[in-house]
Amino acid sequence: MFLSLLLLLPLALGLCAFGVSPHSGRILLVSGGAAQLALTLLVWPGGKDLTMRGFFAPAPAGMLVLLVIVFIFFFISCYAVFSMRAAKEADEPIFHGCALIFLGLMTMAALADHPIVLWIAIEATTLASAPLIFLHRSKEALEATWKYVLICSVGIALALLGFFFLSLSLERADLALPLSFSTLATVAPLLDPLWLKAAFLFVLIGMGTKMGLAPMHTWLPDAHSEAPSPASALLSGALLNCAFLAIYHLHHLMRLAGMGDFSGSLLIIFGLFSIFVAGIFLLNQPDYKRMLAYSSVENMGVIALGVGIGGLGVYGAMLHLLHHSLIKSSLFLSSGNMYLGFASKLIAQSNGMSRLLPKTFVTFFAGFLALTGLPPFGLFISELLIMLAAFRERHIVAAVLLVAGLALVITGLTRNVLALSFAPPTRQQPLVAEEMPRILPPAILLLASVALCIWLPPPLREVIIQAVTLLGGVIHG
Repeated sequence: MFLSLLLLLPLALGLCAFGVSPHSGRILLVSGGAAQLALTLLVWPGGKDLTMRGFFAPAPAGMLVLLVIVFIFFFISCYAVFSMRAAKEADEPIFHGCALIFLGLMTMAALADHPIVLWIAIEATTLASAPLIFLHRSKEALEATWKYVLICSVGIALALLGFFFLSLSLERADLALPLSFSTLATVAPLLDPLWLKAAFLFVLIGMGTKMGLAPMHTWLPDAHSEAPSPASALLSGALLNCAFLAIYHLHHLMRLAGMGDFSGSLLIIFGLFSIFVAGIFLLNQPDYKRMLAYSSVENMGVIALGVGIGGLGVYGAMLHLLHHSLIKSSLFLSSGNMYLGFASKLIAQSNGMSRLLPKTFVTFFAGFLALTGLPPFGLFISELLIMLAAFRERHIVAAVLLVAGLALVITGLTRNVLALSFAPPTRQQPLVAEEMPRILPPAILLLASVALCIWLPPPLREVIIQAVTLLGGVIHG
C-alpha cells in the first residue's frame, strides 16, 4: 500500500496540476510534497512496506536518498509557491505538474531494485524535468534543454548497455536467477568478471553523465543556469543523487566479486577530474547560477572520490551526499531571490547584495561558507573524513590532489561571492522586495545541515551505517 502511494500519488497529483488554476496547482504542489514526506517518515527507515519482489526493495542507500528527496522537495515547493507568484510566471501549471511527476519518478529510482526499473525511472526523470528547464522559453533555455535531453539520453543509453552486460555476467555464470541488485549481491563472486567490469564501466560513464561527473557534465551548467531556481534546486539536490545510486549498486557488486580495486580506482580518477574541472571554471565565472552548477560538479566528484577510496571515505561520501543536498538546495533558492531582486544572473550586475537584499545575503553567504567546508556545516566533517581516509588507505597522491582541487574551488567561489555581497551596488533598490516566505525555506535547509552535524537521529545514523557497511566502509578509526 505505502509503495503504491509513494509511487502513484505524486504522479496523479502532477497530472491534475496541469488542468487546474495556478492557485489550485500551488495547493497540489505543497500538499503533494507534504504527503510524500509524511508517507516516507511513516515507513522509514526499515521500509518493510516498500518491497515488490524483484522490482522494488528498501536498500539503505536508496532510503537515504529517498529521505533527502522528499525533505528538500517539501521546502522547495513552499518556496516555489511564493517565488513564482512574485515572478508572475505564466507557465506556473507546467512547473507544478512536472515537479510532482519528477518527484514520483525520483522516488521510483530511489526504491528500484531491478536495474531496468532504475534505468526507466532515471530516463523518465529526463523527460519530466526538461520542461522545467525550458519554462522561461528563451533561446538560451531552449538550447540548454536540448543539450540536457541529448547528452543525458546518450549517457542513459550507455548505462542501459551496461545493465545488459550485467545481465550477461549472470547468464555466462549459468545462473537462473532474477535480475535484481539484491539477488546479484548473493552470487556476485560467481558472476562473469569480464562482463561485470564492462557493466561497471558503462554504468559509470552513463550514469556519471546524469550525476554530473566530468567530462560528461557539459549539460549541467547550462541546465542549472536556465531553469527556474526551484527546478535548479531539485536537479542539484535530488536528481544527481538518484544517478549516483546506480553507480553505488554496481560498485557494491564489484566489491563482492573481488574487483573493488578496479571500480574504486575509476571512481577516484573521475572524482578528482571533476573537482579540478569545476575549480578551473569557477575561477572566472561571470554567472552566479552557473557558479553553483559547477560547485555541484565538484561535490559529485567528492562523493565519487570518497566511495572510491573506501574505509572512512565511504562514510564521508554518505555524509557529503546528505549535506550537499541541503546546502546546494538552499543556495539555489537564495539565488532565486537574487534573480528577482536584480533581474540578472550576471555577477557584475548583481553586486551589493548585503545592502540591497540583506536577508538573502545572510542565507546565501552562510551557504557559501558551508560550501567552502567551514564548520559548523556538514561538508567540513565529510571532506575531513575523506581526506583522512585517503591518507589511511595510502592514497597519498589522491589526498594531495584533493586538497589542491578544493583550494582551487574555494578560491573561485570566494572571488565571486565577495563581489556579489560587498561590491558597490549597480542599482539603488531591488526590483522585488524580500519576503519572509522566500527567505525561510533556504534558511531552514541550512539550519538542518547544522543540526545534523550536532545530532544525527538514530534511525538516520543507522541507515547511513548500513549504506557504508555494504561498501566495506567504516565509521570510526
